[in-house]
Amino acid sequence: MIHQILVPSHNRLLSAITPEDKRLLAPSLERIQLNLRQSLERAHQPIEFVYFLETGLGSVVASKEGGSTVEVGLFGRDGMTGTSLVQGDTESPFDCFVQMGGSALRVSADNLREVLSKSIPLTALLTHYARALGIQTTYTALANGQIKLEERLARWILMVHDRTDGDSFSVTHEFLAMMLGVRRPGVTVALQILESKRFIKSQRGEILVRDRHGLIDLSQGTYGPAETEYERLTGIPLGKSKQPIPDDDAPSRRPA
Repeated sequence: MIHQILVPSHNRLLSAITPEDKRLLAPSLERIQLNLRQSLERAHQPIEFVYFLETGLGSVVASKEGGSTVEVGLFGRDGMTGTSLVQGDTESPFDCFVQMGGSALRVSADNLREVLSKSIPLTALLTHYARALGIQTTYTALANGQIKLEERLARWILMVHDRTDGDSFSVTHEFLAMMLGVRRPGVTVALQILESKRFIKSQRGEILVRDRHGLIDLSQGTYGPAETEYERLTGIPLGKSKQPIPDDDAPSRRPA
């Protein structure tokens, strides 16, 4: 357990709360490791714990009868689980699991409710985050219904890029297919399209972002609005602002 004073956290929500709220929340927090595919919430089951991710990624997924799933929400150090609880509910209609292993600060649902009952500022911040995640979900629905698979993939890569260090991350084609709600061959083709445009490099389960601005343009306006709303609602910056990464495969130019 973390007692008395909340140690510095990489979670942006926890970093933004007041010293008074840190003192209220600190005795109830526990730092834990998160493993790939670990369940954080189960649909229609009482929420027992709320996780504030410091590293790694979490996915909120909707499922239909028959087992098929699609990702409807994505978060990392910018967010938390348990947004239904913050909004006054006791359960979520969606599953939530670890998409990329990392660490988190965990608090029991009962303890978080108690702290929220004592702090208007903390309640406001977490409620605003829940609103921001809902807006992200809306733009995911827009992307799923209105743009091509490679454009949806560009948006997804940008969202992961925002929430991870560096410019590369590991992900399998099978996992991408599940997250995007498509078949694996479609993901393979979409990755090849992005690679042919030199926006990414994809090799052995790893994606390297080479041209962030190109990915943004390709996403057809579905990336950006939700990120702007996150910053407006929480007051916390989210997106990265980077120039394209130099092309290591391009031949070097020598002075004549």
